[in-house]
Amino acid sequence: MTEYQSVIQKGPATQCEERRERAVIVGVDRPGLEWPLESSLAELERLADTAGADVVASTTQRLDAPNPRTFVGSGKAEEIAELARTCEADLVIFDDELTPSQQANLEKVVDKAVKVIDRTALILDIFALHATSKEGRLQVRLAQNQYLYPRLRGMWAHLASNRMGGGVGSRFGEGESQLEVDRRMVRKRITSIRRELAHLSDVRQLQRESRYGSGMFKVALAGYTNAGKSSLINRLTGSDVLSYDKLFATLDSTTRKFELPEGREITVTDTVGFIQKLPTTLVEAFKSTLDEITGADLILHVVDASSSEFESQIEAVRGVLDQIGAASIGTIEVFNKCDLLEDDVLEGLRRRFPHAQFLSARTGFGIDDMVGAIAHAASAADTKLDVVIPYQRGDLVSLAHERCHIVSEDHEADGTHIQMLAGPAQVAVFLPFAHS
Repeated sequence: MTEYQSVIQKGPATQCEERRERAVIVGVDRPGLEWPLESSLAELERLADTAGADVVASTTQRLDAPNPRTFVGSGKAEEIAELARTCEADLVIFDDELTPSQQANLEKVVDKAVKVIDRTALILDIFALHATSKEGRLQVRLAQNQYLYPRLRGMWAHLASNRMGGGVGSRFGEGESQLEVDRRMVRKRITSIRRELAHLSDVRQLQRESRYGSGMFKVALAGYTNAGKSSLINRLTGSDVLSYDKLFATLDSTTRKFELPEGREITVTDTVGFIQKLPTTLVEAFKSTLDEITGADLILHVVDASSSEFESQIEAVRGVLDQIGAASIGTIEVFNKCDLLEDDVLEGLRRRFPHAQFLSARTGFGIDDMVGAIAHAASAADTKLDVVIPYQRGDLVSLAHERCHIVSEDHEADGTHIQMLAGPAQVAVFLPFAHS
């Protein structure tokens, strides 16, 4: 097992586009669900489409609690197996995470050619398709191996079946030995990936510290997957971050400079999108990427205003932000895709969310208002300084223009007289030149 094999397509994950598989999706309606089951299954269908599978049938069951053996009841498991046969499905996708034993028991019920996977495995497969940087690929591989490790049991059962006759050679337990070898290999791989990620994390930390040391105001984009974060950073900064209508199009964080109208430079970072039921292994594996959010001065929580589930998506994002320790950072909710809304719907949203920004990254509507809100947040902690900078310190004049808000500037005999609003990181630099 030199490479993790895609749970959607037999072979490397990159082969997903060669043949679209046929999938049956399964949902269980339980008391206390945060999302309506229909909406959750609709999102699961989009995930399957992104991974390269066509949903040919869906089935649901109402349960007070999941069945410990098969997640669904035994009768429902047989019904799912028959539905997969009738629809000539290649895989069955459950909307909830299955335990290793539940997955193994379900695989015994359906045909051998049909794969049984859960929502977590599907998301991991999509991440494997979209990871481009070395760090992104390692993060995905770590999450995959953590998911794979407890599911190795039973992969070598065919060896045991060949020894059922007993006799000489039947007592060595080759299958169990192979299972232990595989477990050891996966443990070593997890350790190796973590070591390499730790090194890349140190490099990323140095880059962050360089940005932090510059005193530049830092903005991070966070939000539900496909809310339009990449389109927004492209609109703001004129960059070319990958942006298209697919779930999890962006996995690798991207940082760009942006100049506010007052002349101050800030950084804007695009990050991986969130989703409901985001696997905890992914949150752990993508820790260094998510640190871009926890280290920000301001979070722009981008919301897809055109989604019928935007309120549930907001709560899902808030939950992840709280999970990674970013809930206390100043946040502006930004409702994107407002060009798709009727005027009365947009006005209704404005009344419900009076402190939010409303825009369209595609058309540019509302962008100026949002930039104004960022500028206001960037200057909230500023100190007003009145300084005279000697002419031989032209570097400080340039720094003032790049990092501060210039109120007035005059050239006097002793140097450049500047009145400005400076952030906490710049106050100590300019205070020695305070005008007496």
